[in-house]
Amino acid sequence: MKTILKRPLITEKYNAIAEKLNQFAFVVDKKATKGEIKAEIEKVYDVEVDQIRTMVYQGKTKTRYTRKGFVQGRKAGFKKAIVTVKDGGTIDFYSNL
Repeated sequence: MKTILKRPLITEKYNAIAEKLNQFAFVVDKKATKGEIKAEIEKVYDVEVDQIRTMVYQGKTKTRYTRKGFVQGRKAGFKKAIVTVKDGGTIDFYSNL
């Protein structure tokens, strides 16, 4: 079984959105569909999902200059899902620390 949810996105921006709009962000598997994401979140966090928005970020090429010359690399691409939870439900990322 593949893991659909890779990790939650915990930043100042998404913490403010979570408090205000009850939306939470996750990095998910690139091949996951909205239905699979919804089922996984409802199973893992025991909440009712209202809406899911997804976006795919392409990997970017990075270049830096070192003593030995230019070093080029590539950052990995990823898929992000913004999940809106129905009223009354919430996801607590800090409960398992």
